[in-house]
Amino acid sequence: MSEPPKTPDGRYIVVDGTLWRATRPDLEPEREKELVRDLMDARRAIGQAEYGTDVTAHRRRVDEAKRALGERGPVWWNDGAPDFNRHKVENTPYAEWWAERKDQV
Repeated sequence: MSEPPKTPDGRYIVVDGTLWRATRPDLEPEREKELVRDLMDARRAIGQAEYGTDVTAHRRRVDEAKRALGERGPVWWNDGAPDFNRHKVENTPYAEWWAERKDQV
């Protein structure tokens, strides 16, 4: 599976025309792998939970991992730029970049 496109500033990936905050670039590779492993383990636990089971603890683990990765919570950049997480790319300052990129693919 190929990696999703990343905005020129590296802050977001684009999935189905929607911006999703990218992982913090300052994470050490081993720490990032550990957090992704934790995230996937927690998601698997949610998927394998029996119907009617309280999955709150697993969802909390997902949230903690995503926050540590920088994909949720406060933005990881410090230049004051707004957060466009979960916005349609064509409704953001990345619209022109996206339109040009889509024409090339």
